[in-house]
Amino acid sequence: MIGRSVIDHFTSGKVDEIHVVYNYFVNMAQQEVRSEVLLPLVYEEQESESLDKLYEPSKKELVHSLIPRHLNIQVWKYLLESYASEQAARMMAMENATSNAGDMIKSLTLEFNKARQAAITTEMLEIVSGAEALND
Repeated sequence: MIGRSVIDHFTSGKVDEIHVVYNYFVNMAQQEVRSEVLLPLVYEEQESESLDKLYEPSKKELVHSLIPRHLNIQVWKYLLESYASEQAARMMAMENATSNAGDMIKSLTLEFNKARQAAITTEMLEIVSGAEALND
């Protein structure tokens, strides 16, 4: 999967760092582009108790099995964030388009009604003028 491929590129020395650039979902109206370091992993040494602990499987085996899973989950998270951001942006664009279409419909309806009213007024003036011409 992606995690294994990323690790292979990193451990082979082809790349020194792996960054992920993705769209971060802030809210429906706002998304921001973010960049995060995927590899190397940042490890913070913590003070441990003085008791020696026995790990089964060994720490090394555990890390080797968990890191690809961790990377796959991180990549999946970035994909979901980007997808949510894309859908939010699409939804906002469609809401704006719908609102603009509604405004345009109102404007065109008003323009049509004014033109219709002007045509009716002109026709009535012609009828009245014709009737007056016959009476004279």
